[in-house]
Amino acid sequence: MVVKKKKAAKVESVSLDPAKLEELRASLSMDGDPGTSLLAQNLLNCLCVTDPVQQVQLVKKAGTLLVDLKEDASPPNPLLVACLETLAIMYTSLQAKNPLKKAVASTLCSVPAWLQESAVVCLSARLFDCFSTLGPDHYPHLTDCVTSCLDGFPIGERCIQSQLTEVLKFLQKALSEYLQMNRNLAGCHVAQAQLMQSCLAAVKASMLVVQRSQEPIRASLWTFPSQCPLQDILIELLHCHTQILMEEDLLQVVQSTAGMAVVVLIRIMLGNGDRLAEVLADMLLCPEEVDPSTPQWLKESCAGLYQRKRPSAVSLYLCHGTLAMLTWRDDSLGSQGDRLLLLVPRMLISLDTSVKESSTAMVVARVLTLWSGAALERLQGLSWTSTLREALRGGSELTTCLLEHAHTQWEHPLDGVRHQTRALFQNLLRLHQMCVGTSDLALDHFVVELTQSLMGLEWHVRGKYGSLGCLVEHFGARHLLALDSQLPARLLSLMGDQTLAPYASDLLEKLFVSHKAELSERKEKVPDWIDQWHLTWITPLLEVLCQAQMDETTYILDYFLPKLLRCSPSSLGHMVQALLNMPSCTKGIPGSRGALGALMTCLRAARSQGVLCPTTDGLWGGMVPLSLLRQALVHTHDQIRLDALGLLCESHRSTESVSSQEMDLIRHFLPWSLNSQSPGGRQQTVSLLKKLLWRMNDSAQLMRKRLGRGKTYDGGQEDQRTLEMYQAFLCWLCEMLFQAVFAGASYTTCLTSLQLLGLVAEIFTFSAESDGFALGESVSCAYAQTVLHCLASNFLEGPDRMQLLLKVALDLSSSTKPFDSVTAAHLINLLVHLEGIPEALERCAQEQGASIQLPSPAVLRVSQASTLERNTLSVVQFLLRCLWTEVAQAELSLLRAAATCPLYGRTHCITASLQQLDTRNLFLRAEWKRVVSELIDVSYRMSEVVSPVVQSSSPEGLIPMDTDSETSAGLQRILQEIQPQDTNNFFTEARELNAQMSRAIGSPDLRCSPHKNSTGGSSERYRVTAQMVLVCCWRSMKEVCMLLGQLCQAMPLEIRETQKDGVITEEQVEGVGRYFREQLLQSRHRGAFELAYVGFVHLTDMLCRSGSQTLQQLPKLWLKEVLEQVKSSDPSSKLCATRRSAGIPFYIQALLSSEPKSSSCSLLKATMKELIGLAIPPCPLPTGHSTVPQVHALNILRALYRDTRLGENIVPFVSEGMQAAVLGFTSPVWAVRNSSTLLFSTLITRIFGVKKGKDEHSKKNRMTGREFFTRFPALYPFLLQQLKEAAETVDSDSGQVKLHPSLFLLLLILGRLYPSPMDGSSSPLGLASFRPFIIKCGHSAVYRTREMAARALVPFVLVTKVPSIIQTLLKELPLESGPKCQQNHIHGTLLQVLHLLHSYQKDTHRPHSDGQENDIAIVLQPYLWLATRQNPCLVTRASLLDLLWTLCGSQLCPADGPGLTKLREETLAILMDSELFASGSLPATSPGATQYFLSLARVATSASIERPELWGVGSRGPLLLTCLLQCPQYEVRQLVLDVALEALEKETGDSSSSHHISSLLRNISHMLTSMALHETHPPCLAKVLLVLSSLSLTSVLPWRDGISVLTDAEVLKRLLALAEDSPHSVELHCAVLTLTSQLIVHLAESGFQAAGLDTMELASHWGTLVTRCCTDEEPVEVKLMAAEVLVKATPSLLANSTLPLRLVDTVALWRSLFTLLQDEDQDVRDRASRFATMVPAQLLLPENSEVPWTGVCSSVALELGVGLLCQLFRVWGQVSTGVFILADWLLGDAALEREPEEMASLDEDFLFEKGELNLWAEPLKWARLLHRHLSCLLRLLGVGEVSRGQLDELSSRAESRAQATGWSLQALPPLPQFSCTAEHERLTVLSERAALTLEVVGSLRLLAQA
Repeated sequence: MVVKKKKAAKVESVSLDPAKLEELRASLSMDGDPGTSLLAQNLLNCLCVTDPVQQVQLVKKAGTLLVDLKEDASPPNPLLVACLETLAIMYTSLQAKNPLKKAVASTLCSVPAWLQESAVVCLSARLFDCFSTLGPDHYPHLTDCVTSCLDGFPIGERCIQSQLTEVLKFLQKALSEYLQMNRNLAGCHVAQAQLMQSCLAAVKASMLVVQRSQEPIRASLWTFPSQCPLQDILIELLHCHTQILMEEDLLQVVQSTAGMAVVVLIRIMLGNGDRLAEVLADMLLCPEEVDPSTPQWLKESCAGLYQRKRPSAVSLYLCHGTLAMLTWRDDSLGSQGDRLLLLVPRMLISLDTSVKESSTAMVVARVLTLWSGAALERLQGLSWTSTLREALRGGSELTTCLLEHAHTQWEHPLDGVRHQTRALFQNLLRLHQMCVGTSDLALDHFVVELTQSLMGLEWHVRGKYGSLGCLVEHFGARHLLALDSQLPARLLSLMGDQTLAPYASDLLEKLFVSHKAELSERKEKVPDWIDQWHLTWITPLLEVLCQAQMDETTYILDYFLPKLLRCSPSSLGHMVQALLNMPSCTKGIPGSRGALGALMTCLRAARSQGVLCPTTDGLWGGMVPLSLLRQALVHTHDQIRLDALGLLCESHRSTESVSSQEMDLIRHFLPWSLNSQSPGGRQQTVSLLKKLLWRMNDSAQLMRKRLGRGKTYDGGQEDQRTLEMYQAFLCWLCEMLFQAVFAGASYTTCLTSLQLLGLVAEIFTFSAESDGFALGESVSCAYAQTVLHCLASNFLEGPDRMQLLLKVALDLSSSTKPFDSVTAAHLINLLVHLEGIPEALERCAQEQGASIQLPSPAVLRVSQASTLERNTLSVVQFLLRCLWTEVAQAELSLLRAAATCPLYGRTHCITASLQQLDTRNLFLRAEWKRVVSELIDVSYRMSEVVSPVVQSSSPEGLIPMDTDSETSAGLQRILQEIQPQDTNNFFTEARELNAQMSRAIGSPDLRCSPHKNSTGGSSERYRVTAQMVLVCCWRSMKEVCMLLGQLCQAMPLEIRETQKDGVITEEQVEGVGRYFREQLLQSRHRGAFELAYVGFVHLTDMLCRSGSQTLQQLPKLWLKEVLEQVKSSDPSSKLCATRRSAGIPFYIQALLSSEPKSSSCSLLKATMKELIGLAIPPCPLPTGHSTVPQVHALNILRALYRDTRLGENIVPFVSEGMQAAVLGFTSPVWAVRNSSTLLFSTLITRIFGVKKGKDEHSKKNRMTGREFFTRFPALYPFLLQQLKEAAETVDSDSGQVKLHPSLFLLLLILGRLYPSPMDGSSSPLGLASFRPFIIKCGHSAVYRTREMAARALVPFVLVTKVPSIIQTLLKELPLESGPKCQQNHIHGTLLQVLHLLHSYQKDTHRPHSDGQENDIAIVLQPYLWLATRQNPCLVTRASLLDLLWTLCGSQLCPADGPGLTKLREETLAILMDSELFASGSLPATSPGATQYFLSLARVATSASIERPELWGVGSRGPLLLTCLLQCPQYEVRQLVLDVALEALEKETGDSSSSHHISSLLRNISHMLTSMALHETHPPCLAKVLLVLSSLSLTSVLPWRDGISVLTDAEVLKRLLALAEDSPHSVELHCAVLTLTSQLIVHLAESGFQAAGLDTMELASHWGTLVTRCCTDEEPVEVKLMAAEVLVKATPSLLANSTLPLRLVDTVALWRSLFTLLQDEDQDVRDRASRFATMVPAQLLLPENSEVPWTGVCSSVALELGVGLLCQLFRVWGQVSTGVFILADWLLGDAALEREPEEMASLDEDFLFEKGELNLWAEPLKWARLLHRHLSCLLRLLGVGEVSRGQLDELSSRAESRAQATGWSLQALPPLPQFSCTAEHERLTVLSERAALTLEVVGSLRLLAQA
């Protein structure tokens, strides 16, 4: 838990007006006795000093002097009185939290007893004077004074009680004025928020005063019962609080506090007893006739509270006040106390259906929890009655209602509501325990039923976990484990879901802690109790860690495992031993951790928790073998590597020393893990190494401290050795990291290396020190240059470099590539921190020949401004001057601007420069004011230039359709300018603008980058595309908006009202707001108005925070104006009615989201009311009514419901929005229907949340009916009425299709609901009333409607009612065919039965009574004729067959029951008599034929493949399968093959399987082989090949085609031909590759030589195919399959010492493997790295002896593979050939140059193309790896083994490559790292590869010469 440091209050000095100060000085200068004079002089000094700390000291001294005063019998002398008055004035003048005020209070409290009365009089007089003279502006301060007087200040409390009437009168006056002021501040959010705080303080103060003054008040009331001034004040105060309760626009916290104040005042005035309880009960009930005995003053002052139409929240606040302000434990409320206590929850529950706002729901939840606490207090007292006990025990009506309420609120979106609901549930359990008092749970039916209901809930319900946790806390873990012994495993399986993991882990913790405590209590009876605990909790944990997918176990490490280890630290040894003893200690299913990963996870958690401590005998006492740690650190899976690294780095003690073994393991890990593609993995690696480095630093400091003491001690030599090891390790680390940052290194390697180097510099410093490590010592010149080149920031070498870099940045800022401007901005932001930028800018201006006036550098240096501010000002002014020139050019020719200087780059750089400037502390304000004014002006000019494009009706194509004459004119001018010449089409081809033509209309100051004409002529042209023009326009508009938003948000505001000096004026801000309004309301281009929205949001946020009342009123004014425009809009309006209303929703969204969250959201409420009124127009519509306002309203509502910043404030309007969407769908206008559909989709997401699973119909994406209609009660009658109307239109008897427009939407909503076992019958919002209408919708003539109605019916039937409903529906089917049979009715009914049966079978908590399916089977039998040929409709035949399959053959159906057995027999008879198996063809084009055949196939596959023992098919199984595979419909064949593949996969994974499917398929293998040669449908062919590849080749070979037998070579040839013909079908290509590879391996094992030369050629052809599948252009699926093939072929082909293939083919396969190991896709690399597990042990080098039995990461696998290939060259006797092969790989074959035309084409076609981004592959690292192994291989060459011809050819190629790369590098422009980064990097890599090759050539020449 993080302890937050309390913020210290700021000390401020006392400040008095001069007149008052002089008066006090005069009074303190009078004569008096010595002690008093000394006190007066001390106070006088206090008033004269200005230092607040000195004032505090002097005030404290005054307190000491007061204590020393001697008592005087006479009244205090005037000087002493003056001193007390001075202290009183100081006290009332200071702010409440000022420490000086507390010091004054302390001084007044130290007044001697004889003087205290005088002190009270002085302070009372001062307060009275303040009350009577100060105005409303001082009310908050005076309220704080009153509160502080009662805050541990006895003198102040006496003062308040002496002035009680005046104090209460002041508070009443303040509250009255606050209420009046609030009505006049609508729209002023800041002022309103301040007023709310003042009002809240006043309410609290009044309540505090009354509570602290109960005795004086009661005494006064009893003394003067009829005429008491205090009573009048209290009544007026009560009236004020009542008004606060009735004002709905006040903050809830104010009203809630007022509710408490009302109760306090009534209690004070009435006293305790029955009368008080009766009055409060009547006030809560609000009867039509008030009790006559109620006092008249109460009726008058609280008249609003007795109104029947009072706001519903009033009851809530009164309930809160009643519970909080009354005492429930004693008998103070009399006999009516119980009645009042039971009345409160009923009032609160009645609010459930009327609460709309989430904040109100939060208050309801909190008050209910408060009530449960009060009820517990009541039962703990002695005054409760038996009626109360019966009402509060479990199972009572009240408790049932409260539990249903809790169930409804469990899934509330607010965390606070869920937390309060859990507390309520816990208190209800306590109440039940107190009422019942039994300890035997078996006899407590309430607890048993409640537990069963909770266990029956779905596990995605978050409230389930907290409720079960409460049961565990109260009744123990055995209670739940007895109901579900698999509960631990079930909860662990849920830990993969991030949203559920915290809840599941909390419940697990409570369970295992409680279970351990229960078992330990019985340890005498059960000696092996810890073993039982391990079996219950540790064993499921280890199974999940070993077998579950990696991402599913992440949260187990975060949430669960640490808690388990803290509970039982001794269990770690059990975990480790269990994992080490597993048979396959380091293997798991693909994608899982396996035992090794699980071991690392457990050890890491134990290490971080301090359970695993270091020991002297090896790492952690040798608990884990070192070889396992080494394997884990280079494992294939990132998480296993990270867990192993965490085990090394994390420690419970920060000063624990790092052992030599740990450092060696880091050396083993780090080089292979720098290039991690996972951002999360990189982040964790850096974080863990940071912990290790800090640990190393802290422990080194401790050891140096011990050594520095100069005393000898036992561990001194050991500490010295450790420090030396630290130094060596850090030197190695820095050197390795520097070497990793080379040219061509991947982005991830560079990023990780630089981050780690930064950590070393941060932790150990950079510069050398007297002791310790310093990074600077390891930095050589070469390393520094490497890092600078990597950063491309070598400008630190001198002013010339800086000048050159600045020029590059300025050139990039005008590039036509958008990303270049980003680079330019980053460079400029780096440069502005250096000195000399203004001078460099002047030189740049001189070089360009531009006349740019910059402020003199000398003048800038004189000011106090920082270097950053001076340089930023110079850069902004320079860019501004350039921008003015370019805007002028764009006004002349937008085409030329788009081609050469597209405006947005300069603007982006200006914005970026301003973002890093601290604008709050500007010194050059006058200069900045001028610059800001110019920036705003140039922004407007830019916008005018590009507006015609982005505001056109079709900006993407520049097609003018606007009716506005000005816009059309602007567009026509642009189009005229870019009118194509000859046959050049501007919209399809690049437009070339002659440079001389451009200069004729351009500016002489503008310099452009021309390129040569492709024809070889000398004329210069500029290539422009339509994309460039559009990008120039909308990105310029974007940058303008971002710049204006940044200026308004960051620059200091100049306010006229307060004379505040600033940079930007109110008029400028208002002008920017008008600009944004125009852009948002008129722009058509989405990019333009979306980014204008971002800038406008900056502006609106600034408006609310500004101190200007004028600006604060602007959002309200703008909102009113735009809503008026929307309401009055028609087709001729400028507002865009297409493109989802374009920027209008964004405009309104920005205005509303800027409203402070703490306010009453009045703007939002008023706007939503207006919009919903427009979205739901009156019916019938008036004549001539336009639908444009309705379209706008629907689009705006959609944007507002999607806005996450509005949060829960938008939820109260969801019901109205849903009504608008549903009703809008009935409109005849397409635009309205379209907008309604979009709104409906948004509301579905808002209500049910984002999609939480792949299955859209999963209960994770749904909500219980009770919760839905409780949160949105207005939708219950609306949806029911709409569904009723829609169901009445469903009538297919006439044969006509009648479709209600909104029926789909209704069924979609209702289909998202589901019943819950916790739903009670007390709710009026039951789901049963919807059921008959949904069933009727199933009779629709529209197929989709029937389907949706069937799905929607399921939620409205409780699981216990499903069998009876199914039987009822089945009985509606006809018993025989006839003219009255309505197939639509039959189909709808069957679909409903089918969906109900599906849900019933999947429900894990259905009743286990069973025989229910057997009863359904008996009812179904009379209707089986519908599945036979007697039924002419194939669709209903198919539906009944689906129902039979679900009931008889699915995996969830029961196996027993006579009814089911008979039904299966009859179903088989129907199947064999169908068109699929018996005679009688059915045209494939018949309606529903495919669906019918698929239904037959499902039944047949169930009988023959999935569950043959259930159907009893016996020998008919192969016959059924053969008929299915011969079916003409490919859909049937595909279904059967899918089922067969799935069954084969299950059979492979289940060792106990009977292998039924394998034997079945082997029996028909001849048919499968024939299908493989003749199948015409590609997906079916692919699946046939996959089935064949899943069978053993011995059962498939010899290959048969009908009656003919093919040789292996013939089969291979035909399969290879098929592979060549199927490159575009990925699935088929992969299947062919798999089968051919198996055949090749089979032939290799049997011997290629025996098969003949043709087979060798085919094998070579196969190798070529595999190589082609490994190229970058192939899809990932193909590369994954190729990797799988190569891994399986490793022992037989690649690593076979007998070399079964030709050498060239074998080497090609190795090269393909290495290519895959360097692929960009991590899955491909991981799959390819598995080859290391297949290498024969005899080929491994000694240092890699432990690798084959575990997976390794791709980097290690690549190193291992190249070393293994070199070893194989030696085994094969091909060392010389191998050297030249590896040298050829080393040199590479990359093209040196690209044609200029190709480069130009790339620039045109890919405007946003950044070039190749190297994410993983590192060609230079690959080259160095090859060079290293080549050097080793060269040592094995003998004299004379080198071929001179090969050597000369290799030498020639290497030399020409080195020469060409040298020339190309010299031809690059200065600083090529920026201008042509990719080309510079490519040439650098090629150059080094050529150099390494030449080095190898030199070594070979020496051998050749020898």
